[in-house]
Amino acid sequence: MTVACTALTRTALVMGATGTTGSRTAAQLIAAGHRVKAASRRATLLPGTEPVRFDWYDPATFGAALSGADSVYLVPPIGDPDPAAVMLPFLRQARACGVERAVLLSSSAIPEGGPAVGAVHRAVPGLFDEWAVLRPSWFMQNFTGTHAHADSIRDHGVIRTAAGGGQVGFVDADDIAAVAVRALTDDRAPDSDLILTGPEALSHDDIAAIVTQVTGRPVTHDRLTHDDMRDRLAAMIPLEFATMLAEMDRAIAGGAEDRTTDTVLRVTGRPPNGFRVVAERELAPTQAQTVPETGPTR
Repeated sequence: MTVACTALTRTALVMGATGTTGSRTAAQLIAAGHRVKAASRRATLLPGTEPVRFDWYDPATFGAALSGADSVYLVPPIGDPDPAAVMLPFLRQARACGVERAVLLSSSAIPEGGPAVGAVHRAVPGLFDEWAVLRPSWFMQNFTGTHAHADSIRDHGVIRTAAGGGQVGFVDADDIAAVAVRALTDDRAPDSDLILTGPEALSHDDIAAIVTQVTGRPVTHDRLTHDDMRDRLAAMIPLEFATMLAEMDRAIAGGAEDRTTDTVLRVTGRPPNGFRVVAERELAPTQAQTVPETGPTR
């Protein structure tokens, strides 16, 4: 279906605008003086933005969302093992509507051409002259927001993974958003994929210890087997996606995420936040806590 689009100037369409990175990206764009169309399934009003209803599985919402946008921040549909099926038709329509720059949220664990969003990553450079693929490590907000880990910490004082003692360069969603804003608005797009991490690699045992220190409540890391983790996840999400997430935990145990990069510093000009800083900001008992809505946290 072809939908007529009208062109305006310097307007970013932010997908998942109520989610973990989308909400932060929209807020930072507004703070920097940019126009933002905030896309979500319920067209939620966010201060300073133009809310627009958008659903990956309803192509009838594509045209209104794209109208007037010249750049787009892409957050894949949550829990879909084959997001390319719905994302690629949208991206082709975006290009036809005059969108010049696309910034895709992917994952450090998924290379170009890999499973799930990896197929979208492969397609983006061929569709847009200006582009970036953000490949963040696992989110620090998984332990402070509405992710299952955060719920388990609050309800049971435990983090359950199949990651063993593997270390991860956990990254603050605020830093992801800061890179997204630069990728969307700088005179030159990165035209590359960017692996984003925090300043240090930590194990889940380390995370549990820091949360314990910051909150004053004991938190432990329960080391599950791969199969136990898969089955636990499969009770909440499709088996194929649960299997993929359990495999990611197994990769962490094998050292796949034990790295840090200078990307946040290089792109934004400031160093990334460490986990203790984020925990004190979002979990400390003396702080008013703001819990982000569910997003594609990893």
